[in-house]
Order: sequence, then C-alpha cells, then structure tokens
Amino acid sequence: MSPLFPCKISYFFSVSHSTFTKLRLIGGNSNCAGRVEVLHDGQWGTVCSDDWDLLDAAVVCKELGCGEAVSAPKSAYFGEGTGEIWITGARCIGSESTLMNCGFIAWGIKDNHTKDAGVICSDLSFLKGVRLVGGSRCSGRVEVPHDQTWVSVCDAAFDQQDAEVVCRELDCGAPVQVLGAAAFGRGDTQMWTQDIQCTGKESYISVCPTSSSLKHNCTRENDIGLLCSGYTEIQLMNGLDICSGRVERQYFSKWGTVCDACWDMRAASVLCRQLNCGIAVSVVGSDWFGEGSGEIWADVFDCDGNETKLSECSISSWSRAECSHRRDAGVICSNLSVVRDQ
Repeated sequence: MSPLFPCKISYFFSVSHSTFTKLRLIGGNSNCAGRVEVLHDGQWGTVCSDDWDLLDAAVVCKELGCGEAVSAPKSAYFGEGTGEIWITGARCIGSESTLMNCGFIAWGIKDNHTKDAGVICSDLSFLKGVRLVGGSRCSGRVEVPHDQTWVSVCDAAFDQQDAEVVCRELDCGAPVQVLGAAAFGRGDTQMWTQDIQCTGKESYISVCPTSSSLKHNCTRENDIGLLCSGYTEIQLMNGLDICSGRVERQYFSKWGTVCDACWDMRAASVLCRQLNCGIAVSVVGSDWFGEGSGEIWADVFDCDGNETKLSECSISSWSRAECSHRRDAGVICSNLSVVRDQ
C-alpha cells in the first residue's frame, strides 16, 4: 500500500515561533504568487504539497499581506526548489496568522522537489503587471515590472501561450502576432531573460511560472513585441435597425468590414449577444446590406458560441487577398425592435 504522504512521514507536531522567521514565494514573477519557501537556520527550503490545500495557502497569503488565497498549486507548479524540504503535511485550519503556527506531519526531510507547494494570492495590486509600449493600447513592446521598474522581455523567453495571457490581462482580445527582433523599437530598460511558462489559461502574466534555471542570452535586438486583436467596438450598419446590417468593427481606431469567408453562425451569435440583440437568425452576404468601404478585417473568429463578446473568441489570420467588399458579411439578429437613431 502506498504511503499517505509520499514525501515521507515523521510525526505530527508544531514548530516554535523561533524555528523560522521568514517566508517567501518564488518563481511566480510576483511577491504574491510562487513556490512557498521558508527560512530555517539560515537556509531556504520548500514545502511538500502532500495534503497542501487552500487553508494552508490562506495562511501564507495572510502572513505575506497578499489578500486571500486563490489557488494552492501542487507538484512544483512554480518549478522545483533546492535544499531541504522543511515542511510536509501542513495542517492549517486557516485562522492562523503565520505558517509557523500550523501543525505539520514532518519537518526537515531530504527528498526530490517534484512535489514543491505553491500559492497564488488575490492581491491584484501585485498580480497585475504588464504593458505594451511603442504601439497602441493593444500593441507594442512587452514590458513587465521587476525590482520596482519596467523591464522588456527577451523574445526567446516568450511564446504564444504567454501572448494569450498578456492580451487577456489587458482586455485586448486574442493575440494576432508575436513579433521578435525589436519590432516596436528597443527598450531602454533592463531585460527579463527567464523563461516564462504560461499555459495560456491564466488571467495574469505574473502568476505564470518562470524558470530561473533557464535564462537566455539576449540583447536589445531581442525585445519581444505583441499585436493583440484589440478591437474596442462593433456595429451593424445599413440595416433597418441596430440589430441587423453589415458587420463593421473598429480595429486600432479604424472602422472596417468583415469578410464573409471568416464569419459563421457561432460568431454571429456572439455578436448579437454583445449588442443585446438576442440570438443570430441569419448570416448574409453583401447583397443584403450593400458593400462597405475602407479596411476589410479578414480575421477568422473561432467562437464556440457561448462567449459574451467577440473579444473573448480566439482569432486566426486569413489572407487579405481572399476578400473584397463584395464579400462583406451581414448579420440578422432576433431582436429587430430597436430602431436605429436617425
């Protein structure tokens, strides 16, 4: 029979207040998210995630002044630590003011660090932190806060999953393109070179794990840039009311039409919901609402139909050469009672 605590059992006990005095979170690019480490006898060590839960995480967040516990990641989510595993089987009830007040199953064992415990706290003043510089609100050179300043990010440390998190955090839709080689100019700040390892599902880049062991050799020519879909407004034009018409969306302050090759009923359903126009009845071509003018936004919306706005849908690119205004998409929604302002 396998042991209840694979990180090795000793016995249940509490540790005196003088045993360790410092606590920190490492590997999460934030003071309030990361691998839990405690200082004992001048040596930093980790916490085994066997029996680790939100009650334990709540005490850690409280002790660090980071709000409430959002998650208690296990199995070295924020990377493996080194040295001793000081705590195994933490038994907090959530009301303790410090981790040292909790009971433990074991203290000070030697084992591998594949089960190192982590914490993500709710203090958003720490969690939030990314900006795009040199472009617009939703495009530019990626910079993150580090040591009380903004630093650019090395292109080798950043990938598509990281881009999805940045665009989501900035409320800029989905990533359209990740651009290396200082596409938005070279920054005059320091550079983040540790590998960022988002899964693409996180709400904030600062809670993504980073690898201190995997650092890249980068220069200012390696500053990463990002282009998010970033549209801020969408409308139906040339219909009898605001719930039917030619689809037009604003993209970086420019209005343009949408190619019908990139449009389907699922995207139309999300559009109707976003405009408070009920559900989609039909997707039609330019012969219904006429041809538009100006830009043609030929991005394919990969909606599942349950999103509340189009910026929540994934986007993939489509060749502009495939479309002309003869293929402008139109939508008819179920709520046709709202008359367009004249």
